[in-house]
Amino acid sequence: MNRRPPLPLAIVLGAVLALGAAGSAHARKVYRCVGRDGSVSLATAPEPGSRCEVREFDDNVAKVPNLWGSMGVINGTLYERQQDGQTVYSTRNLPGSTKVLSFMVETPPGEPAHVGLGRVGKPQLDKYAAQFRSAAKATGVDDAWLRAIAHAESGFNAAAVSPKGAQGVMQLMPATAREYGVVDPFSAEDSINGGARHLKQLIRRYKGDLTLVAAAYNAGIGVVARYGGVPPYRETQAYIAKVQALHENYRAALAPKPKRAGKKR
Repeated sequence: MNRRPPLPLAIVLGAVLALGAAGSAHARKVYRCVGRDGSVSLATAPEPGSRCEVREFDDNVAKVPNLWGSMGVINGTLYERQQDGQTVYSTRNLPGSTKVLSFMVETPPGEPAHVGLGRVGKPQLDKYAAQFRSAAKATGVDDAWLRAIAHAESGFNAAAVSPKGAQGVMQLMPATAREYGVVDPFSAEDSINGGARHLKQLIRRYKGDLTLVAAAYNAGIGVVARYGGVPPYRETQAYIAKVQALHENYRAALAPKPKRAGKKR
């Protein structure tokens, strides 16, 4: 059986699914899959246990839309496995997979930096307290950090829309909201849950460096990758200082209160 020439790696932005199964005579399908932990992969067939969307591309197309999203520099591996009697290629290491090759791709820079709509002020512990506690428990992201980001981003305004198009309490861009399964960006609960999942991935990416997490949340992963750290944007630097101050305030406000000693008789 003769195989058609593979798609160039650059065309699929390093997804290296050139070896993948074909669709029609002049097109092939690529599945963008989001795992239970929010991680993104590309595959030639839907991945078990992931939420996948199919994209179909003509073999002769000059340029394919970015499939990764605003995820900066991607270092990954292409794996091969058998699924339902067919050879499947994926960038996720699922059971039964064998390594084919390693790759590195870079997606376009993220959204421009912004200062945020919220201002530094006293902690507002009454704003969506149950939603923040639930999101923090589900993702492992510090409750105080979640609140600091929301405070800096929107001032807890669920109807907020930034000049750049970010929406809701956590000011998620539409593409980011879709990436993390946010159905209604103006639902405080949906926005907080999506923002928490996004922050979890950023914390993992930057190995717990909250300064880089804040920079990427603000200006985009692509910008942080391009500058090799915090970008030289006044807006981003002001945003980071704001979030850090708010984080300290919320940590102190949420800290367990010391028990009062009983009165001596």
